[in-house]
Amino acid sequence: MIIARRLMIRGRVQGVGYRASAQFEAERLGLSGWVRNRGDGSVEALIAGPETAVEQFVAWAHRGPTHAQVAAIEITVTDVPESPTFTVQATL
Repeated sequence: MIIARRLMIRGRVQGVGYRASAQFEAERLGLSGWVRNRGDGSVEALIAGPETAVEQFVAWAHRGPTHAQVAAIEITVTDVPESPTFTVQATL
């Protein structure tokens, strides 16, 4: 079953390679979606794929890359994106 989740990741998550690391992890897990920085200093991601892979990504997102300090993640259910790839989007 394919599911999709939107993550709002807060903490020290910009300027530490979070987006590039998220793209690598999503591609490793075979997920689609996107990741982007937000003007408030958070990172937003939309991920879609098999439930187990999405859960693995969420577990990774709580840690993030080496220099990240994730304080909180808000997770919401969302629609599956049409694109089968995972991309880094421009800051919103």
